[in-house]
Formats: sequence, structure tokens, C-alpha cells
Amino acid sequence: MSSKKILVTCADKYMGSAVVKKFKTLDYDVFADCQELVTQTQCEGLIQTVGDIDVLVLNLAEPPKTAPVQSIKNEDWHVLFKTLVDPLMFLVRAAVPQMLKRQSGKIIAITSAAPLKGIANNAAYCSARGAQNAFIKAVGIEMARSGIQVNAIAQNYINNDTYYPDQLLSDDKFLDHVRRNVPTNKVGLATETSELAAYLANENCNHMVGQVIPLAGGWIS
Repeated sequence: MSSKKILVTCADKYMGSAVVKKFKTLDYDVFADCQELVTQTQCEGLIQTVGDIDVLVLNLAEPPKTAPVQSIKNEDWHVLFKTLVDPLMFLVRAAVPQMLKRQSGKIIAITSAAPLKGIANNAAYCSARGAQNAFIKAVGIEMARSGIQVNAIAQNYINNDTYYPDQLLSDDKFLDHVRRNVPTNKVGLATETSELAAYLANENCNHMVGQVIPLAGGWIS
């Protein structure tokens, strides 16, 4: 029996490296794609190139565009939706037909807990990540009867080079902020996300559908 095929997008950013590393230890044929996915053509071409995909990990990242709502720039709003929301839809739309044909598949989006709580001066980022979460919930319910499980890991305060580089993790001001706001009193490990992704991808995890699972050290509780 051949290994299951997994595609991890933007594998050199956000949680990509941790997820790739984890799945390489399991019985998966891992495709780690590092291109910047923006257009429909790119996304559809990637799905076509990889072929039949058993597990699609939608790992998309873009730095927040911090500004009070009255100062949000149109271009910043559009960039966040162009890099976080549009490719999510393009990739899922392209991958679902092959999964429907097989009546099996796993789609896992690594999103953010930010829209679950809201962050002042980050309305644009929270809106884009919130759109991701809403999309996954809707598609998860839509696919539930077809043997396809679609879920999201909504994380925050998890160690990764894109949002929490080493320089930030050694900053006393940031660490004080973590102590005041995160009940676990720390930044979580990237392996916590990759382990959760591995669980969601497991063939024995079939009753979890349309869920946006918080992984944020109790930050949104």
C-alpha cells in the first residue's frame, strides 16, 4: 500500500516547517511547496501538479497591518485578503473534486485565534483570518457527508519565525505581555501545532468536522 500524499503550502513560513517535519516521521509522501500563493492559476496549478492529495494543509501567512480602523489603508486590507483568503478558497476549490471522487480526504487550515477574541488596531488582520475560519466551518459542514474532514487550527502565541522570531521571544517587554495575557504564561511550541495537525489527518479522526480549534494557551478563554 502506497503512502498517503500530503501537500503543505507555504512550507517555509508560519507553521510549514514544523508540519513538514512531523509528517515526514509518519507514513506520508510529503510535498512541501514554498511558493507565494496568490493567484487562482498558481493554486490550481499546484493542485494539478501534486495530483491526488489525501491531506491538504493550508498554511498561509501574512504579517498584520496594524492601524486604528479609521486609518486602515485600502491596499493593506486587500493584501491581507489576497494572501490569506483568496488562495484558501482557490486551493480548496481545486482539491475537493478529487477528494469527492474518492469519498475521502483531510483539509486542515492553520489560521489564527485573533478573530476569536479581537485585537485592537488589527481589524484588517482579524477580518481576513476570521474569513478563513468562517470558510472552513462552512466547507467542513458541506463536506461532512462525503467522507472529507475539514477543520482549522486557530493558533496564537505559538513559536514560529514568521510571527514570533527569536528576537521577539527574547524581548522583556514581549515576555511581560505574555505573562499578563496568556494563562499558560508562555509561548507554545511549534510541535503542539504539528501534533494537532497530525491528529486531524489521522484516519481514525473522522468525527471532527467544521471545527475551528483554538490553540492559544487559554488566551481566548
